[in-house]
Amino acid sequence: MAYVNENYLKLPGSYLFANIGRKVNAFRQENPDADIIRLGIGDVTLPLVPAIVEAIRKATDEMAKPETFRGYSPEQGYDFLIEKIIKHDYNARGIDLSADEVFISDGAKSDTANMQEIFGIDNVVAVTDPVYPVYVDSNAMAGRIGDYDSVAGKWTNLVYLPCTAENSFIPSLPEKKVDMIYLCYPNNPTGTTLTKEQLKQWVDYARENRAIILYDAAYEAYITHPEIPHSIYEIEGAREVAIEFRSFSKNAAFTGTRCAYTVVPKTVKGYTKSGEPVELNKLWNRRHSTKFNGVAYIIQRGAEAVYSEEGQKQIREEIAYYMENARIIREGIAALGIKVFGGVNAPYIWLKTPDGYDSWQFFDKLLKDAHVVGTPGVGFGPSGEGYFRLTAFGSRENTIKAIERIKNLKF
Repeated sequence: MAYVNENYLKLPGSYLFANIGRKVNAFRQENPDADIIRLGIGDVTLPLVPAIVEAIRKATDEMAKPETFRGYSPEQGYDFLIEKIIKHDYNARGIDLSADEVFISDGAKSDTANMQEIFGIDNVVAVTDPVYPVYVDSNAMAGRIGDYDSVAGKWTNLVYLPCTAENSFIPSLPEKKVDMIYLCYPNNPTGTTLTKEQLKQWVDYARENRAIILYDAAYEAYITHPEIPHSIYEIEGAREVAIEFRSFSKNAAFTGTRCAYTVVPKTVKGYTKSGEPVELNKLWNRRHSTKFNGVAYIIQRGAEAVYSEEGQKQIREEIAYYMENARIIREGIAALGIKVFGGVNAPYIWLKTPDGYDSWQFFDKLLKDAHVVGTPGVGFGPSGEGYFRLTAFGSRENTIKAIERIKNLKF
C-alpha cells in the first residue's frame, strides 16, 4: 500500500491565486464581453529589455555550434553570473561574499519553499501576518506547523506576527522562542519596509536565540528611500543568522524566463539535537545539487546582461514605469478617502477595504462592478482581513482605466 503525505490533506482549499483564477474565469464565462483588468497577481507586463534579449540571442547562437555548445549547467550556477551578482548587488553595498555562497536557481518562490527541507521538523516557525502564502504552505506540507483551524484561519503550531495599520505594519518580536523567521522586505503583500534599526532587532533576536532568518528581498530594486536596506547583510551580524533570497523576476521581467539566486553564507549555522553546529551552506549545496539540474546557460547569460551598463539603464526605466503606476494607484485610491499603504518603496499597494466590506466582498465588488481584479488581503493570512492588494505591474493604460472605474463605484 502506497501511503500519502497526509500533511497535504491539511491544506485549506487551493493556492490563493488559483482560487482567484477560478473566480475570474467563472465571471468571464458569465460575462464574455467584460473587459477585465488584472491588478492582482504580481506578474510583470513590460518585456525583457533589449540588452537581455541580445544576450539571450547571442547565447542561443552559441548553443547552435559544436565548439561553443554547452550541456548541463553547473548546479550552483555559472561563475560569470555569480561574479556579477557579488560585485553589483553586494560588494557595491560593502558586503563581501564568496562565490560558493551564491546559488543560482529558477525562482525565489521555489527556493523559499524548498529551503525548509534542510531544517528539522520540530523547529518553531514565525511569519509576519499577512504573508506570502508559499512560506506557510511549504512548512505545512512538511508537517511542521500543526493543523489548520478553519474558524481562526490559522495553523495551530505557527507563530503569527501581526502587521496592521495599528502597529504601522512593523512586526513585534515573538513572545515565545522561535527557530525559523520568515521576513520579506519590501513586503509582499503590504508594500511596507523596515529601517536598518528595525531590522537589526531581528538580527539580534536571531543571534541571541540561535534562530535563522529567511529573508526574501525579491523587491529590493523598488526601494526609493536611501535609508532602507536592500540586503539583510547590511545589518551587522546578519551573516551569522540569515539566508537571503533574490529574484530577477520583478526587476528584470524574468517571470516567464526564470532565474533567481539564494545567498547562504558559510557562517550561518544550524544545530543537531546534541547541539553540534552545522554549516547550512553545506546542507543547501547538497540539497540543491541533488534535486536541481541548473538554470539554462542562455538564461544565465540573459541574467548577466542585467548588470551591464545598458541593462541597468533599461531596467531602471522599467522599474520607474511601474513605480509611476504605483503612484497613480496610491493617489487615486487615497482620493476616495480609502486608507492606503505601500506603493512608495514597493510595487504593491495595500488598502483598507471600505466600511461594510471584508476582503472577499471587496474583491467581488471590484470584479462585478468595475471588472478589476485585485487580491483579497485575507488570502495572505488572518491579519489581512479587511485589506486588499493591488499591483503596479499592469500597463499604464490599464492602470489609469482601472482607477477611473474604481472611482466611479459607490461604497
